[in-house]
Amino acid sequence: MPNDLSPTARALRALEILRARSGTTAGELAARLGVTERAARRYVAILREAGIAVESARGPHGGYRLGRGTRLPPVHFTQDEAIGLVMAVLGGQPAAAADDDLVGTALGKVVKALPEGIGRQAAMLREYAAAAPDPYSARPDPAVTSELVDAVATRRRVLVMYRSEAGNEWETDVDPWSLVVRYGRWYLLCHCRRADAIRTYRVDRVRAVRQTGHGFEPPKDLDAVAVLEENLGLGWEFSTRVVFDAPLSEVAPWIRPPMGRLEASGDGCVLVGSTRNPAMYAQEWLARIPLAFRVDGGEELRATVAALAARFTAAVAPPADRRT
Repeated sequence: MPNDLSPTARALRALEILRARSGTTAGELAARLGVTERAARRYVAILREAGIAVESARGPHGGYRLGRGTRLPPVHFTQDEAIGLVMAVLGGQPAAAADDDLVGTALGKVVKALPEGIGRQAAMLREYAAAAPDPYSARPDPAVTSELVDAVATRRRVLVMYRSEAGNEWETDVDPWSLVVRYGRWYLLCHCRRADAIRTYRVDRVRAVRQTGHGFEPPKDLDAVAVLEENLGLGWEFSTRVVFDAPLSEVAPWIRPPMGRLEASGDGCVLVGSTRNPAMYAQEWLARIPLAFRVDGGEELRATVAALAARFTAAVAPPADRRT
């Protein structure tokens, strides 16, 4: 039994063991799970808290057994639901088309469990739909993600070991508020205790999670997506400042939250933010805005915009001018 399973995963494994063998003792359950008896009892408690009737009896013929009538409810899919599920999985993780992929294995089990007619259509879709790999995909570790979900749900502070894009690692204690999926990437929105500030961490860069004995209360009426979007535009390496002569109402529809904070300024407005990638900021974000602007701050962004402008100017110059 792998030691990196989450408490939820071990509790579900305990349920499978009890269903297969009624009268399993705490010692036997612990041995099968690869944990202590105390931990095994805790997983039984998790099952009971989830509403699953787990009975216990003392004596030589005692042990744990599932209460009468305990069954996992059957899952029924319509054909449209089954096809939609396969489409969603392949769209989110193209590698799931292969049987050796973790999600692909799970998808295969679901498809095989479907009624013949519905299952045939789902299997054909999975077999004949080609899914191009996403070069920017970043898949979090399911075990790490499960630990974070547990911490968010139980409102427990955790220690996270994090590795930055540059390869630097550090450990910090955070209050995990929410997990947010944004454009195919998973983020942990949290309050960092050490910095006393809101932080967003890429879940695929979280190396390990350790529970602490401390609880926390998340902000009331938290809009996790909005807070994440706002936070993504702050605290990066290169500062940015872009001035628009157009009024804020005209500029705002073109501004994504990670670009920074848009503020009114005289007859126009100014966009103040930061970025770790000036080339992306200039080529993918600023270039698509159909309004006049000037880069008023951030030397790295100014240099990137100047280089981009020179390259585009050269691209439309007459052939004679290109040779000079």
